[in-house]
Amino acid sequence: MGTIEAYETGAGKRYRVRYRTPDHRQTDKRGFRTKRDADLFLATVEVSKATGEYIEPARARTTIAELGVGWLEAKRSRLKPSSYKALEDAWRVYVMPRWGTTQVSAIAHSDVRTWVSQLSAGTAKTNRRDHPRTRAQGARPKSATVVIRAHGVLASVLDIAVKDRRIPHNPARGVDNLPRKGRKAHRYLSHQEIERLAVASGDHSTVVYLAAYTGLRWGELTALRVRDVDALRRRLAVNENAVRVGAQIHVGTPKTHELRSVPYPEFLELPIAQLCEGKSRDAILFGDGLDYLPRPRASGKSRSWFTTAMDMAGLERMTVHDLRHTAASLAISSGANVKAVQRMLGHASAAMTLDVYADLFDDDLDTVSASLNAARTRAVAAT
Repeated sequence: MGTIEAYETGAGKRYRVRYRTPDHRQTDKRGFRTKRDADLFLATVEVSKATGEYIEPARARTTIAELGVGWLEAKRSRLKPSSYKALEDAWRVYVMPRWGTTQVSAIAHSDVRTWVSQLSAGTAKTNRRDHPRTRAQGARPKSATVVIRAHGVLASVLDIAVKDRRIPHNPARGVDNLPRKGRKAHRYLSHQEIERLAVASGDHSTVVYLAAYTGLRWGELTALRVRDVDALRRRLAVNENAVRVGAQIHVGTPKTHELRSVPYPEFLELPIAQLCEGKSRDAILFGDGLDYLPRPRASGKSRSWFTTAMDMAGLERMTVHDLRHTAASLAISSGANVKAVQRMLGHASAAMTLDVYADLFDDDLDTVSASLNAARTRAVAAT
């Protein structure tokens, strides 16, 4: 059991609590104005020791910056470069400026809640000097994705503090004012629209056809090599993913780390054979065989080839990634089952495919209704 001692200061009498930590080291805490406050603190310490919830004061003084560096380093070894870059940006631009020097024990749930509101409103402290885009945006409200990611980084760092027994619980968990991410409506092209877009794309027509009829992600599409083409089975082996992060192309496994084989329609046999012609097995399928095809982007005042093609085809603006949604739509409308579509798109599960493309199965509800009505009619007629 600890002891309480009184001592004199220039501001009057104060009280010191002496006690032993669970590992039997003696320590103390002083500065209590009343003996009652000192008694309450000592009682709290003894209870926390008895229940195994004791937090050593020195460990609780660790700052978010001290823990965040190690957390980020651990993420670097586990995440793909593009995913790590998003977390590192959130840490550097939003989390570090606000919480870096704050002790983990000094963070209150209400503080985190206020910060989330400020991020959503665009009034939170950010590192604009190191982030030109943020500097240009000024006090503009941040998107739901940005806010949720920044909060997730802070909460994850505080999870480490809880596991390290620096704080008893995570004050960032259970925040109820996080913004909701609205799901963007999918844009689906018909066969005729794909044809117009491909023709307008000129030399990039095969890229458009493959994206719209196989559902490959841009990084998967542009990482294809000649050796990945199985002309006899009309299959493409998806083994790599080429993603630009900053000024560099990072080549790794596909998004879900799962290798897969994707079929392509018969009409693409000749265009793909022409892409393979004159190249070695290890050459990149598109372009000159050496350099990865860059994602279509506007440069200065000039539009990308994809945007130009959409305008020429008379189509509503969309992204290259939206062609992946078109592939899912055409596969489902042609009668492919959900499991086959899942494997084609490289989703982690069929449940994910159903969730992402639930709108494509609306017609099935009509079929269910009609089937139930027919079943009832037969049952009633038989009685």
